[in-house]
Amino acid sequence: MKILLVVATHQEVVNDKFKDCKILITGMGMVNTSIQVTNELSQNKYNLVINMGVAGSFSQDYIIGDVVEVVEDNFSEFGFENGDDFGLFSDSEIVTKYIVEGKTTLQKVKGITVNTVHGNDQSIDKIVNRLNADLESMEGAAVFKVCSKFGVSCVQIRAISNIVEKRNKANWNMPLAIHNLNNQVAKIIMGL
Repeated sequence: MKILLVVATHQEVVNDKFKDCKILITGMGMVNTSIQVTNELSQNKYNLVINMGVAGSFSQDYIIGDVVEVVEDNFSEFGFENGDDFGLFSDSEIVTKYIVEGKTTLQKVKGITVNTVHGNDQSIDKIVNRLNADLESMEGAAVFKVCSKFGVSCVQIRAISNIVEKRNKANWNMPLAIHNLNNQVAKIIMGL
């Protein structure tokens, strides 16, 4: 099986665990990710794309270090403001939500993909009330979208590195999240 691992940063992947996979470091954000994944899938064929990385959790159900599978992801900012309300464009065929079938035994969650990570109590409350997401990343829905266009099977695995709150890196645990993430993705690949 030919597998592409899509990761935003070098820090999120332990290369020696994945010698039989191609690792694509995209850079942070949905624009970088879309360009890099499109370029790679245009040139090479894969049986599976695994998007792996860290994420912030909106939910008290998931604690720092938990590893989950995202089975629904939304481009949370694609739409329009109308006073205090947020709306989706109903007169276009733009897909802003991706729902995939779970492929692992990990807990299934709902994510949002953002350009700006949340760190303001009011904006956190608004996004949670509007989309009821469990976590946020900066790349997930972009990978789902590109893989959908290319007809390639895709799975998104995230490890919780922080709780979404006012930015406080003292409360983050990137080493734990990255350790758990890499171990879980390695187990998933071994089970294929």
